[in-house]
Amino acid sequence: MKLDYGEIGKRIAHRRKQLGLKQAAVEEKADIGTKYLSSIERGISIPSTEVIMRLAIALDTTPDEFLVGTARYDDEGEQWRGVAEFLRGLTPGQLALAEELIRVAARQKLEK
Repeated sequence: MKLDYGEIGKRIAHRRKQLGLKQAAVEEKADIGTKYLSSIERGISIPSTEVIMRLAIALDTTPDEFLVGTARYDDEGEQWRGVAEFLRGLTPGQLALAEELIRVAARQKLEK
């Protein structure tokens, strides 16, 4: 599956505007650099997994809203925040491994 970073940026911008937030406020909340969000929203910069997670937390949603256009707003939201917070402390190598594990888990057909 190839990611469309232009579309991801549009989804992030849509969610931000839905919440009535300025880019600067989201950048501060997500602890990312000034003007970085603008580059992501325009599809110029490719955000890392960690940045996607930070933006999801800052915009009170889940990463799948940005990556595939669907969101989870039910009780799983707290679980997503916990996972995102845990990922913040990982090294780049650990993040790559975590991303691959998530991809494997997403391909599994598991019952709830």
